[in-house]
Amino acid sequence: MNRTDRQNPVCRFLTTLALAIPLLLSGGFSHAQESSLPSIGGSAGLISGQQEAEIGQQVMASIRRSAPQIQDPLIYDYLHAITYKLVPSAPLDNRELKLVLIDSPALNAFAVPGGIVGVNGGLFLNAATEQQFASVMAHELAHLSQRHFARRMEQQETSAPLTLAGMIAGIVLSAVTQSDIGIAAIAGTQALSIQNMLAYSRAHEQEADRVGMEILANAGLDPRGMPEMFEIMMRQNRLQGNQMPEYLSTHPLTQNRVADSRNRAEQYPDERIRDGQEYHLVRSRLQVRYASSAQLAVETFEDYLARDDAKRNDAIRYGLAVAYQRNQQYQKAERILRELLDSSPGRITFQVTLADVMLDQKRYEDARTLLRQALSRNPRNYPITWTLAEIEIADGNGDTAAGLLRDLARRLPEREQIWLRLAEAEGMARNIVGVHRARAEYYALMGDLQSAQRQLRQAQEKLPAGSAERQVVNERLNDITDRLQARRG
Repeated sequence: MNRTDRQNPVCRFLTTLALAIPLLLSGGFSHAQESSLPSIGGSAGLISGQQEAEIGQQVMASIRRSAPQIQDPLIYDYLHAITYKLVPSAPLDNRELKLVLIDSPALNAFAVPGGIVGVNGGLFLNAATEQQFASVMAHELAHLSQRHFARRMEQQETSAPLTLAGMIAGIVLSAVTQSDIGIAAIAGTQALSIQNMLAYSRAHEQEADRVGMEILANAGLDPRGMPEMFEIMMRQNRLQGNQMPEYLSTHPLTQNRVADSRNRAEQYPDERIRDGQEYHLVRSRLQVRYASSAQLAVETFEDYLARDDAKRNDAIRYGLAVAYQRNQQYQKAERILRELLDSSPGRITFQVTLADVMLDQKRYEDARTLLRQALSRNPRNYPITWTLAEIEIADGNGDTAAGLLRDLARRLPEREQIWLRLAEAEGMARNIVGVHRARAEYYALMGDLQSAQRQLRQAQEKLPAGSAERQVVNERLNDITDRLQARRG
């Protein structure tokens, strides 16, 4: 629960990777060495929509292989909800986004073509309000909608091909070795060039500020969250000296820009929109996650709760319950969660966390009863369904767990941990074909198409000719084989 990304070649790798993959798609490493950069394509020289989809697919595979992720369904569900509250107000061509939660307490967020938007867990720690958190998400959606990445790639057509080839080589090495060896390969004389490419221009940042505020206002959120978040970043930058937040290395921030954003925000009606409670519950959950020990988490939240103004603060009480759970003080955790449920009986976060506490104590029937009732009121809910599947696996009911996970996989096919857990449940249920099919999807998401192909062939061999399931497997095998051939060709 307290796995941290100790900052870190990974964040640098992600940002650099996002910048260089289009060159790989445009012709590969050897081609970059021997010719001028190819045309980026698309209207007005921008990256085409098809290229962006391919970039997104490859970046996601690299992230899954190389970056530690938060797989907590409650946190992911909140991130999905707040993002899609903003999306209808964002001028995006592609609204099918892929969301990434990097397991790091550092302050960072990123967006790359293909509809990928990522945040570190540390963004929740640093954003004191939902409005501040949403402002970073809106800013990243603005970068996507204005295609700033593609514009910067267009500007790099005049760069020296050998310099870019060196960058690509380092990035590929990082992806293969899952270490910082590739970062070392692109250090030295190329470092300044890389940093110049990574950082958005001042004009792009100002445009993203303006568009981001429009997104916030149109989504019913407070544009004042953006200058407030900038001020937090500036303050953190001053406190850290030369070790600026990772976010500021690619999103340069100046006093003038902070002042401009404050002035622009003041043009909107002063409605002072209240935060949703769920943001603060998730933030408390992450504060416990990144505490250096379970005991320290307990002491911190007990201190918070001792303050007069915090007695009735549900987010602090919830944080203490999660801290007690982490510290294996299950009775104390359960007492708080039941009190919270008495006042908010339908809140999914409280129900799922209480079921988790019961699961830790192997009280499978109690947990199952609680979540079956919750699922009947909230059909297809991700955190409830996932936790119910975990209960069934722990209780040895592989077939029931597999049914729940198959439903999740159909609705959330990009969540690789669902496929991995489904393979385990299918194994418990002795459904060998199901194991192969789930593993194939997991490997495909990880970018290992050969392993995916092998799993599908094994599934194919075990199915009778002419069966409906064999036809489904055949079609998926053909799709994976076509992708492999395209990659090799």
